[in-house]
Amino acid sequence: MNLIDIRRVFTQVEDIHHEGGPRAAQPLRRGAIAAVLTNPYAGRYEPDILPMMEALNRVGLDMARRLLAAMAVPVEAIQGYGKGAIIGAAGELEHGALWHVPGGYAMRELLGWKGDAAAYKRGEGSSGQSGNALAIVPSTKKVGAPGTALDVPLTHINASYVRSHFDAMEVRVPGAPKPDELVVILAMSCGARVHARVGGLAADAIAKWDGQR
Repeated sequence: MNLIDIRRVFTQVEDIHHEGGPRAAQPLRRGAIAAVLTNPYAGRYEPDILPMMEALNRVGLDMARRLLAAMAVPVEAIQGYGKGAIIGAAGELEHGALWHVPGGYAMRELLGWKGDAAAYKRGEGSSGQSGNALAIVPSTKKVGAPGTALDVPLTHINASYVRSHFDAMEVRVPGAPKPDELVVILAMSCGARVHARVGGLAADAIAKWDGQR
């Protein structure tokens, strides 16, 4: 059985110049990509849904690459990421949880994660610095009707405690998901909130390289 049937792919990219304060020297670029696909488990309770998780791996990798291309920046420019899912009304919340692993690891692989924190501490990250994509990818999900919006959380790719990068990007696909569909979403950003000024751990002060601080 082919578990993947994609109906639409929706991409959005935005540049934020200011939020009422001074114009940023470099606008904040954020992007999201959403794939609308059939939910093979809609309308019934299926005890074993893990085959869908495995099938979503290639979807995640393709979406991550397409999002980076749409944002038109080098991989080294990506500083924040997040993911999410919207489940049509005939599905259940757990169907959206199938996206946690495929969506998260797709972006981490694209950004150079090796799965070995010790390697990053030795300076063996893909960028030649002390790490890339060490932080867990934040996520959210909900069941919703066509046109439902989801606030996809964003945090720094190397340290979840970098306060300037706490953010969220609203994503909505018009007309989706239908009751028997899923919308799976990836989001990336190229920097901090455009007027970030509330202190906390700064991106240039990451020291532990443990994905948190």
